[in-house]
Amino acid sequence: MRAPARPSYLTERPRRNRHSEGIRALTRESFVRVDKLIEPLFLIDGTGKNEEISSMPGINRMTEDVALKYVESSLKLGLKSFILFPAVEDNLKDSQATYSYNKANFYLRTIRALKKNFPEAVLISDVALDPYSSDGHDGIVRDGKILNDETLDVLGKMSLAQAEAGIDILGPSDMMDGRVGFLREALDTAGLTHVGIMSYTAKYASAFYGPFRDALASAPKFGDKKTYQMDPANASEALREARLDAAEGADFLMVKPALAYLDIIRRIKDASDLPIVCYNVSGEYAMVKAAAEKGWLDGEKARDEMLLAFFRAGADAVITYFAHEAAAAAAAS
Repeated sequence: MRAPARPSYLTERPRRNRHSEGIRALTRESFVRVDKLIEPLFLIDGTGKNEEISSMPGINRMTEDVALKYVESSLKLGLKSFILFPAVEDNLKDSQATYSYNKANFYLRTIRALKKNFPEAVLISDVALDPYSSDGHDGIVRDGKILNDETLDVLGKMSLAQAEAGIDILGPSDMMDGRVGFLREALDTAGLTHVGIMSYTAKYASAFYGPFRDALASAPKFGDKKTYQMDPANASEALREARLDAAEGADFLMVKPALAYLDIIRRIKDASDLPIVCYNVSGEYAMVKAAAEKGWLDGEKARDEMLLAFFRAGADAVITYFAHEAAAAAAAS
C-alpha cells in the first residue's frame, strides 16, 4: 500500500523528539531535584510521640527524639532542608504569643538539638503568632482588628530567639507590612547577619490550608485572615509585595499556595533576581492522597507531575509534604 503524500505544510515534526525515552531525556527542560525540596516537619512537646495527622496521610507530629531520627533518615535520602512548625498546647497560648520567644520552649529546644546533631541540615523556621496565639491569628488582636506595627515587636523577639537557637533561615509567614525590614534590622543589630529571611511574599487567603490548621490546631478563633493574606483574585499585587520584600532585605521570595498559583510563581520569577520558593501546601497534598486512596488517580504519577509543574513554572525550590516519599522514590530508581 502506497504511503499517503506528505502535506506541503508539514515541514516540522515535533514528534521526532518524543520518539523514545532516550530522546525524550535529551530534550527534557525541567527536572525535580531532591536537594531542591524542602521538607516540612511538625513538632510537639514531650518524648516518644509520633502522632498521625488524619487529614495528611503519611505526615506526623513528632517530639524531639523522634524528629532527630526522622531527619537523619531524610538526610540519607539526599534531602538537605527542613521547615519546622510547632504544634503548641492551648494552655501555653496567650494574646501576646509570649511562649514564642520563651527560650525554654520545646520548639527552640528542638531547633538546638537538630542543629547540634545535624549541622549540615538547613533549618527554616516559621515566624508568625498563630501557633502561639490564643486568638489563632498571625498578629496581635485588639477590638477584633489585627494590629500590624504592634505585631512586629513580637515577631522580632521570636525571630531573635529562633536565630540564636540555630535557625539558618527565618520564614516570616505573618504577612504584616514591613516585617522583613524589621526582622533584617533586628538580626543585623544583634550580629546575626548570617541568618537569612525566606519571606512568604505572596501568601494568599486560600481554601487549601485546612489540613495544616488541623495539624497545628491554629485556626483563627474568629473571622478570617483576609485583612492580611492576599486576595486570590490578585496577581499584580504579588509583584508589589515582591518588590517591597526584596527592598527590605529578603533573601528568598515565596509563593503560597503553589498549584493554583503557578502564574504567580512565573511572574515573580520574571520580575526578580532572588531565588523563588513555592509552598506545595497541605490541601494540595491531601487531595492527591485522598484521590489515590480511592483509586481515582495514580498518586505517584500525580505527585511527580505536580512537583515538576512547580519547577517548570520557575520555582528554584519547593516546600512539599511529598519530599520524603519523592526522595525515597528517587533513591530507589
